[in-house]
Amino acid sequence: MTGIGGATAGFKFREAGGRDLSRGRNEVKAKTPVEAIGLVVEAVSGSGLPKVEAVGYRVVHPGAKLDRHQRITPEVMRDLEEAVVFAPLHDPAVIEVIKEMMERFPDVGHYACFDTVFHETMPEAATTYAIPLKYRECGVRRYGFHGLSCESIVRQLRGFDGGVPRRMVIAHLGSGCSVTALVDGRSVDTTMGLTPTGGVVMGTRPGDLDPGLVLYLLRQMEGDRVSALETMLNHDAGMVALSRMPNDMKAVREAATQGDAKAKLAVEIFARSVKKAVGGFVALMGGADAVVFAGGIGEHDARSRAEILGGMEKMGISMNSALNEGKGDAIRRVSASDSVTAVLVVPAKEDWMIAVHVERMSRSVSADVVETSG
Repeated sequence: MTGIGGATAGFKFREAGGRDLSRGRNEVKAKTPVEAIGLVVEAVSGSGLPKVEAVGYRVVHPGAKLDRHQRITPEVMRDLEEAVVFAPLHDPAVIEVIKEMMERFPDVGHYACFDTVFHETMPEAATTYAIPLKYRECGVRRYGFHGLSCESIVRQLRGFDGGVPRRMVIAHLGSGCSVTALVDGRSVDTTMGLTPTGGVVMGTRPGDLDPGLVLYLLRQMEGDRVSALETMLNHDAGMVALSRMPNDMKAVREAATQGDAKAKLAVEIFARSVKKAVGGFVALMGGADAVVFAGGIGEHDARSRAEILGGMEKMGISMNSALNEGKGDAIRRVSASDSVTAVLVVPAKEDWMIAVHVERMSRSVSADVVETSG
């Protein structure tokens, strides 16, 4: 479901094979997460559908204590409540959703899948901030996000021609954007840090900023300065601040094409920031066997892909413009035939990845119950 809180929300409900089960209700009204939950519960409880056996949740930030996907227990809930300090604009909403769903489905397992777990393989040199030890000991480090997307891409590539590239850069570009470096399918560095606000320029978030600029902005705020600055950096910065348009890359590109200077600058800054991240990770790994684009922009905006990789021919990265302009929902190669580095477009399947983990954890719990009772 998308657009919760707006005039209308988008609703998609499909079975694993892709068959539409929404019964024509593609637009619904959901002003709050709880209202959205009601619609989801109604959909999954429809006649002819199997009984709900488990519920999985995408949780953005696990905090300092949780480092793996796991079943939600009272102890885990307490840890999630503590993690709100790291993600006050993300975790409270999912905690509300979890509590509501646990009331509606009290007899099934509930499982938290974290966007950070995939990045637990990053070396200490990639996760450590150059700040005093007392803050690092409180869990302040670079966690990384979009991990479920990255993991889904690695899994999909296992069955693709050539398998998983040894050195790979994944650019997950949507409303939120991040770039991740992988070696042998494992994360070694990524652009997002303690929170999903940092890294490259995004739809409503600025990406990395000079810490001195953050202090300057804080001094300019009135009233509850911290809250005001937090809201601005997460909702009123990035592309929307540059273009002065709604968070819609397609609309911004159209405006830029028609001569809107602000929109043109916004697109240029966005592509530049992602290009710097991709190029930096290619240099970090001593080259790349593949660059992968995923997410709403990464999968559907051919011009963004071309602008980001344009001029990288000397790094062994070149694109086939005709292939790049093509469309499709499956994995596809858009690199030139003589490109040393493969350029791929791969759909991000975070929901599928959550389902995979929930099934695995559910089976593990069932096996433990059988072993204990036996």
